[in-house]
Amino acid sequence: MDADYYVRIQKTLDYIEDHLSAPLSLECLARVACFSEFHFHRVFQIMVGEAVMEYVRKRRLAKAAYQIAHTDTRLIDIALDNGFQSHENFTRAFKKMFERTPLAYRKQGIVTPVYAKVNVLQQKFNPYLGGIRMEYQLKTKPAFKLIGYELQTTVKEGQNLREIPAFWTSYIQENKGSRIGNRVHADTPIELGLCTDFDMESGAMSYIIGMEATSFEGVPADLVCREFPEAKYAVFTTPKVAKEQFAASIQSTWKAIFAEWFPHSGYEHAGGVEFELYDERSDPFQNEQVEMDIYIPIKSKSAASV
Repeated sequence: MDADYYVRIQKTLDYIEDHLSAPLSLECLARVACFSEFHFHRVFQIMVGEAVMEYVRKRRLAKAAYQIAHTDTRLIDIALDNGFQSHENFTRAFKKMFERTPLAYRKQGIVTPVYAKVNVLQQKFNPYLGGIRMEYQLKTKPAFKLIGYELQTTVKEGQNLREIPAFWTSYIQENKGSRIGNRVHADTPIELGLCTDFDMESGAMSYIIGMEATSFEGVPADLVCREFPEAKYAVFTTPKVAKEQFAASIQSTWKAIFAEWFPHSGYEHAGGVEFELYDERSDPFQNEQVEMDIYIPIKSKSAASV
């Protein structure tokens, strides 16, 4: 199996395209890519920008729309040909995506273009880390308590890429961190942005901004209290950049971890909580250039992933 993750994911994308009429599952597609399920979920999500099964749903609907526009095939046959088990389910999904029923779509005579599948092999490496050996540390982080603010979001339509920055903006502007007590790091606040509670089918997840805590005593009711177990992490530091480039640098580093580091690392995602760590290095008022750390839970690569 080719070690290049771009090749593995493209093989999966090609497989999806050739089997839109057949039953498809995350488990099946992970086997095609020769990844464990959770590792596949995160690699696909980072590289394609969609949860796996959400991408499958969209490709089926794109094919169906083309068939409705360019053929006289019965709508129920188009539904079944694209993996929908009933006319009702097909109509509901189609209307959600195209804002009209399949019948209305056909009657309007819309000339549907061929919606191209994703081709990750055409993607360029990120501008910050492409072609550069990624430096990292392996750390075992003990179990920890966290107090913070929680956001329910999803990767669908890139919603997380809009909502999480807005969540941080609100957190900073309203000085919400001042309401977090019982801090482990009392003198120099260290804030974590955690991704957890992943739903591999829908792409939903929880994002928590918070700080490590010594206890959960006296916590305001609108804050969340979570405990996370000890885990082994690969820790990456983003390149130092001006504050205007910070968000782009963080996103580029995330992508590089999954597309460039994992393939040759001997590790895969362990399925636990992953997080970003912001400390004094991340403060644009103290530094002309800023950086932060990304913690990815890892385990040794399974035989099925080799």
